[in-house]
Amino acid sequence: MAFGFFGSLLILTLLFKHFTCQLPNTDEFYVSNFLKKMGLNSSMSYNFSGSVCSWKGMHCDTKKENLIGLKASSLGLSGIIPDTTIGKLAKLQSLDLSNNKITALPSDIWSLGSLKWLNLSSNQISGSLPNNVGNFGLLEVIDLSGNNFSGEIPATITSLLSLQVLNLAGNGFEWSIPRGILNCKALVSVDLSSNRLNGSLPDGFDAAFPKLKTLNLARNEIHGLDTDFAELMSLTSLNISRNLFKGSVMGVFQGQLKVIDLSMNQFQGHISKVQFNSTYKWSHLVYLDLSENQLSGEISLNLSQAQNLRHLNLAYNRFAIQKFPRIEMLLGLEYLNLSKTNLIGHIPGEISQLSILHTLDVSSNRLSGQIPSLANKSLKVLDVSHNNLSGEIPVSLLEKLPLMERYNFSYNNLTLCALGFSPETFKTAFYGSSNSCPIAANPVLIERRGNGHKGLKLALALTLSTVCLLAGLLILAFGCRRKSRKWVVKQPSYKEEQHVSGPFSFQTDSTTWVADVKQATSVPVVIFEKPLLNITFADLLSATSNFDRGTLLAEGKFGPVYRGFLPGGIHVAVKVLVHGSTLTDQEAARELEYLGRIKHPNLVPLTGYCLAGDQRIAIYDYMENGNFQNLLHDLPLGVQATEDWSNDTWVEDNNGIQNVGSEGLLTTWAFRHKIALGTARALAFLHHGCSPPIIHRDVKASSVYLDLNLEPRLSDFGLAKIFGTDLEDEIARSSPGYVPPEFSQLECHASTPKSDIYCFGVVLFELITGRKPIGDDYPEEQETNLVSWVRGLVRKNQGSKAIDPKIRDTGPDYQMEEALKIGYLCTADIPSKRPSMQQIVGLLKDIEPRTSL
Repeated sequence: MAFGFFGSLLILTLLFKHFTCQLPNTDEFYVSNFLKKMGLNSSMSYNFSGSVCSWKGMHCDTKKENLIGLKASSLGLSGIIPDTTIGKLAKLQSLDLSNNKITALPSDIWSLGSLKWLNLSSNQISGSLPNNVGNFGLLEVIDLSGNNFSGEIPATITSLLSLQVLNLAGNGFEWSIPRGILNCKALVSVDLSSNRLNGSLPDGFDAAFPKLKTLNLARNEIHGLDTDFAELMSLTSLNISRNLFKGSVMGVFQGQLKVIDLSMNQFQGHISKVQFNSTYKWSHLVYLDLSENQLSGEISLNLSQAQNLRHLNLAYNRFAIQKFPRIEMLLGLEYLNLSKTNLIGHIPGEISQLSILHTLDVSSNRLSGQIPSLANKSLKVLDVSHNNLSGEIPVSLLEKLPLMERYNFSYNNLTLCALGFSPETFKTAFYGSSNSCPIAANPVLIERRGNGHKGLKLALALTLSTVCLLAGLLILAFGCRRKSRKWVVKQPSYKEEQHVSGPFSFQTDSTTWVADVKQATSVPVVIFEKPLLNITFADLLSATSNFDRGTLLAEGKFGPVYRGFLPGGIHVAVKVLVHGSTLTDQEAARELEYLGRIKHPNLVPLTGYCLAGDQRIAIYDYMENGNFQNLLHDLPLGVQATEDWSNDTWVEDNNGIQNVGSEGLLTTWAFRHKIALGTARALAFLHHGCSPPIIHRDVKASSVYLDLNLEPRLSDFGLAKIFGTDLEDEIARSSPGYVPPEFSQLECHASTPKSDIYCFGVVLFELITGRKPIGDDYPEEQETNLVSWVRGLVRKNQGSKAIDPKIRDTGPDYQMEEALKIGYLCTADIPSKRPSMQQIVGLLKDIEPRTSL
């Protein structure tokens, strides 16, 4: 009986001890209360029994009296952290709540004065970061990345004198980097990427951090010069991609840098200057990305000394025409991108010596000759599209393609036996190539064995095909003869009259315009790249058959557009700006000549202009494949319209015959993404690459054209300025379905880059849904438009319902849904909530689809 009494007493003592630990003002109580209120309980494999020091992720001091470390990452904690929980852990030094669904912090968390290590990354915390963060005077590491913080980075960061790691990436922090950061001299790593920071770096930034090894400012709108980093001598990794830095890149190559990413900025100058920097040790370099800048000259970096280089990207610059650079000594190279770098000549066979090369992209150059065997064992991504390559694709290379992740041989003069590839793959990855398979081995030309008349059917099919081909060639030849005769007959009639007198009146279905000039031969036409050509308004009359309706391509907001051939064989589109202009001739000429200097691969080049009386006439390069609106909305695929910048959808060039409609390219997600990304790059260049920035004011589907190589090009940029300030914003408001909501407010009087971004969002919706901005019917909706319909679906997480059925099975749905979310951001009601065009380019590149299966 005595044993039973003492046994009961012992049990009561243990229960009482555990009960006292759960009383308020104990670490165990605060942590237990925190975890349970955030949705964690015993049923979720978390044991609350025993001392708090024995719980998973908890660390106490040596005396087991105070909690100094709390790790509760990836536990599914959600909601607002309540007060009087973790904020009361007075001795806490390390707090890790990463990878949860926390939405807000308690007000008492800022009283944790002993905290040295704070990780709140990958949560859903929103709002501004309070100035109280300065209370963490002992803090060495802070990681708030992957949340929804906004507003300014607090100036009180200046109090964090012990801070070594600062990670605020993937938030919405705005304005400039605070000057107070210069006091954090112990910093070793700084990551402020993927925010909305702007302005320049604080003065003395590079001299303030003698220990800094890693700096990541990517995907912001920070501007500055290469010399802003000259004194960061301990730096080993620098990423300032997708910002607005300018100058020469020479100043960056300093110290011990191993990783250099300067892509998507505005760096200029001859890249060859970099090799004269004797202080930089090229043997340190592992990663180099200088893509999408404005670098010129020849690629003559000290590559022979960069024995450790793994990643090299020089794509999309303005290098001089040159042969393929010598890279065979870079035996450790894994990634090589030299697309659109003006390369000519052959692809060197020595490239096969790069045994661990994973990615090779030499697309959009002028490379010729045959493709080498490329015996690189590790090759997974290969893009040689948009070149002048010819001959047979090596069989050994074809045999490796099924094992690759992505490949593209399109837009060359190549031949191959496509026996092992599906028709879809042949169209997308070998577009423009010839299938050299013999008839007996060509699955497209023969049927599977099914009956005893297969040979007879094949003979009949070949006979009929031959007859149809001959008939088609006769019709084509007759049509071409008629067309050429039409131009030959009409042109000389005006050239014979050396003194064509005016005024001249011209009429279309919607307007009448007058060129009030006395002598057509006395009015000059300026052609920017051929200033010695003596072209006059009389030549424009001749080129367009006196602005005949038969040469009319379109009637847009600015006026009618005509097709013509100027002397010298210049194929042009002539746009008459019929709105009355408030600018003088001199002012209009200055604006047009400025626009003529704006060059970008995704802009329709302004070739020249003419001032004919009160009429301003803009002359553009002719776009062979029409505009996006006609291709998507106005016509069945493959059917021609007057509004296209072409009298014939078929175009023959060195790469063979192309037909946008019949090939069905517009019914693929990859091609529509290409249009979206190209248009975004054009707008990003206008907004961020021009000084002063150019606001388009009329972004819409009909402003996006496809050139001979099916590259998207944005037209009409800057034209609204030609009409003067009284009309330019009136023009921006007159495209139904594309008018930003702020234009309905009385206090809004002018277009901004944000209004362009709204219009781009509408175009992006059109690309993904296949619907018009207004006028289409929507399921379960009445009196709505495209923007409100798609935004409603995205808010309900039902974006997949909006995807155009024509492209649904041509790519991953999640990529198209992500693109809809980008459009959602662009069409935000409040302009300040819309991302910049540079950020949009980055977002679209992140979901870039593969070009082949």
